Amino acid sequence: MDWKVFCQDTLSGDVVAGCFGTGRDPTYLNWMFSAWGWTIGVSLTALVIALLVGSIIGVIRTLPDNPWLVRFGNAWVELFRNIPLLVQVFLWYHVVPALIPAMRDFPPFILVVLALGLFTSARIAEQVRSGIQALPKGQRYAGMAMGFTTPQYYRYVILPMAYRIIIPPLTSESMNIFKNSAVAFAVSVPELTQFALQAGEETSRPIEIYLGVTVLYVISAMIINRIMAYVEKRARVPGFVAAGTGGGH
Repeated sequence: MDWKVFCQDTLSGDVVAGCFGTGRDPTYLNWMFSAWGWTIGVSLTALVIALLVGSIIGVIRTLPDNPWLVRFGNAWVELFRNIPLLVQVFLWYHVVPALIPAMRDFPPFILVVLALGLFTSARIAEQVRSGIQALPKGQRYAGMAMGFTTPQYYRYVILPMAYRIIIPPLTSESMNIFKNSAVAFAVSVPELTQFALQAGEETSRPIEIYLGVTVLYVISAMIINRIMAYVEKRARVPGFVAAGTGGGH
């Protein structure tokens, strides 16, 4: 295998000393790191959307006296979870702008972030719901006995504990959203998979190109895993056992 392919100028094909081009003549290594930046941007932005929307949907699915909100939350989860992600990307890219003219000027980056974020929000909503329902019922009753309103006891009592419970599945979703960002190539967002497809064809060195991209995906997943493991360790409540696993405190 010829790893010098990453040091080649993308225009002339000449090998550049140091493997990093300058100005208007980037190397394939420059291009790959730029694509990695796009992948990180798509993933992190979609993750923020997924956490915000998923938390809201997860909470309303557990409201005791609002059946219509519960039904809406259930419908949201079933809708976004049961349509393939790539289909959702194409719906946002081709169909939604046709129905909403104001979105016709939205760049592909925004559209794919919305598709990926809302798709993942359904999965996170299910985890938030499970985390809330895993808590002992006494915590809810204690909050009500203290005079908290429903928003207050969710904010101060329920959610702080629920999020601690669901950190492990959130770790998996954070890693999944990074891997799922590869669908952005379908709408020409210049992320890692798009780079691999184009650079592999241009250089006729697909093995080296795809191995390089794979290494960046693995590094990214390992970084996310370490960050979430640190968060889980710092957020763990000593002695707490979720309801249904032997009791709770």
